[in-house]
Order: sequence, then structure tokens, then C-alpha cells
Amino acid sequence: MSDVHKAGDIHKAIEAVWKIESTRLIAGIARVTRDIGIAEELAQDALVAALERWPEEGIPDKPAAWLMTAAKRRAIDSLRRGRMLEQKHGEIGRELEFQQQRLGEAMDQAFDQVIDDDVLRLIFTACHPVLAVDGRVALTLRVACGLTTAEIARAFLVPEKTLGQRIFRAKKTLAEAHVPFESPRGLELKKRLESVLAVVYLIFNEGYTATSGVEWMRAGLCEDALRLGRMLAELLPEESEVRGLVALMELQGSRTVARRGPDGEAVLLPEQDRSLWDYAQIERGMSALDRAQRLGGGAQSYALQAAIAACHARANTLAETDWERIVVLYDALLQVSGSPIVALNRAVAVGMAHGPAAGLEALDVVAAEPALANYHLLPSVRGDLLVKLGRYAEARKEFERALAMTDNVREQDLLSKKLKQTLLID
Repeated sequence: MSDVHKAGDIHKAIEAVWKIESTRLIAGIARVTRDIGIAEELAQDALVAALERWPEEGIPDKPAAWLMTAAKRRAIDSLRRGRMLEQKHGEIGRELEFQQQRLGEAMDQAFDQVIDDDVLRLIFTACHPVLAVDGRVALTLRVACGLTTAEIARAFLVPEKTLGQRIFRAKKTLAEAHVPFESPRGLELKKRLESVLAVVYLIFNEGYTATSGVEWMRAGLCEDALRLGRMLAELLPEESEVRGLVALMELQGSRTVARRGPDGEAVLLPEQDRSLWDYAQIERGMSALDRAQRLGGGAQSYALQAAIAACHARANTLAETDWERIVVLYDALLQVSGSPIVALNRAVAVGMAHGPAAGLEALDVVAAEPALANYHLLPSVRGDLLVKLGRYAEARKEFERALAMTDNVREQDLLSKKLKQTLLID
């Protein structure tokens, strides 16, 4: 093997180790520094050291421990430099030596005891409500998923510089607000957990159906969100909403392969080849849903959405789907959330269960909702129902409206195809 290929393999190995260990590494450092920004910088320093030394020295037997040791040394050096700026008198040498020894012992103990609570603290800190939503998402992907700034920027189709500034502002806000590096407890846990789960699901949804760009899906974001969800389920085993969200993401994620055609085009549920669904993932989703229900969370938002997804997963064909059950579940979900988008999805289910006229009537009830004014799926769904009723001229106008509202190229292609079909039929 050439030196170039060997170096390339080592770099890939470093990337793999970083993906696996970066969350625990940053969490362990943050426990000592009490600052997520400093912890992330020190972890990055350790990564740079690995990139410099491992190609020459080889990959260590315990790469995670090597990274932790490198981070600890840099933390000690950083704190010692800060101390040196403050101390000008003659005792500086002995005092620094004593402080360094104490710090080294403290960090050794802390790093040797990196526990799951550290990771939980890290996630709760990155998703703290003091941050803007885009800051929470970016920082969470950075420190809890191990993505680079460039990777996050590509995923959300924003310039790398913009994304970097977003992460910088998030760290600065946390520091200025003196947000403690800790996990909330009791009632505060319930309140803060909503923010965390909302961030995780936002990441998943952006991967599941991209809001813009040329890709229908960004599966990597779905995988990152699922990894976070599974991690939270392990750390908070008695929280039913965590299980409900994991169930929802597993069940929706099981359709990933079937949702894209050979050329990356969008394939909607009615046209999907269900043999391509990941049935192992469906089983995991069903198990998580069962756990959520046994924990008493079956009537909560994510569990209800997962139950709807489970109805689709159980059906061998679109016709065999229990649409009546889905309507009932949407009714329950509306009581919990009151979301216009939930009402829109309910109208689709009503149309499947009771016919397109009933679906259109249900849709008209929410059509004037301000939250749906620029939501392309409203005219798209309306167009589909009008086509089923044979009202093709009206359907064309709805598909044209929907086309003007979406920035995703694959959705534009799909809507254009529907528009052309109405012309051929009429």
C-alpha cells in the first residue's frame, strides 16, 4: 500500500473514531471546564493532534483514550497560560506547578469517570431555550453528533461562514448567559425535554423532506437525529415522549429507500414499493411505541404520530391501510397539539377513509389558517382531492400555487408531473 493510500485510510479511521467518540469527549471536557465552547475547542485541538501524529505513529490501541489524554493536556496548558497572564511575581513557578498537579489529578479523575450524565448534560446545554432554534440545531449537530461546520452547512444549504457564525453565537450566548452545564431535574426536566425533542425532530424532518435544494431527502440528517433519539432513550429510559419520538423516527425512517426513485426523484406513499421498507427498523419502531404506551405516554404527541405511522407499516398495500383508525388518531393528536398541519394531514386521511368530497370538506375547515398561507402542501393536497373528484381545471390552479411555494427541486418536479397529468386527463 502506498503512503498516500495509507494516510488516507488513517484519516478515514480518525473520522470514524471522531464520529463515535466526539460526543463523550466533549461532554467529559465540559464537565471539567463548565463551558461547552471551551470543551469543543479543546476536543478539536485533540483531533488536530491525532491528524498530525497518527499518520506517523499509527492508530493507538485505545484511540478514544488517546484523544481524551490529548484534550486533558491541552486543557491544562490552556488554563496554565491563563494563569500566567494573571501572575507576575516570583512565586509563579511553584504555584503553577502545584496548580497544574491539582488540575491534572482532577481532570484525570473526571475523564476517567465520563458517564452518561455528561452526555445528557451536553445535549441539554446545546438545546437550551436561551438559544435561537437555528443555533440549537447547529450546535447540537456540532457537539452531540460530531459533524463538521462544513457538513452542517451542506446539510442545510447555507454558506459555511454563516453556519460557523451561527455556532459561534450559540456558544457565546451560552457563556454570557452563564448557562450551567447540568441536566435539569423534576418539572424542569419535562419542560426542557420538550426543547430537546423538538430540536431532534426538526433535524429528522429536514432530512426526511428537505425544505430546499435538489435532494428530496438528506438521509444523513435522519440518521443523526435517530442516533440522538436512541441515545436519549438510553439516558432517559422512563421518559415516554422520548420513546414515542424514537418510534416515530424509526417507523418513518424505515421507508427511506422506497421514498426515492432510481434518479433520486420523490416517490410518495401510494406509489412506494413496500418490499423496500426496512422491516427490521419497523420492528424497532413498534417496540419503542409499545414501550412509550406502557410508560403511559400513548396519548402524547410523538406517540400518537408513531401510532399513525404504525398503521401504514402494518398494511401490505395502500388499500389495506386502516384509514378509519388513522382519522381517530389524528382527532386525538389535534386535541393534544391543535396544529393546522395536523388538521391538514387529517383531511388527507378523511379523504382516504370517506372519499375525496369528505376530505375536501375537512380541508376547507383549515384552509384559512395563517400558518398554512405559504405551505405548499395545502394546495397540493387540495389539488389531489380535486383530481379524484374530476375537477381538473381547479386542480391545475392548486398545483400551480403549490409549485410557486416550494424551493425543493424534487417537489417541484413532482408537482409539475401532476400538473401535466391533469392536462392529459382533461
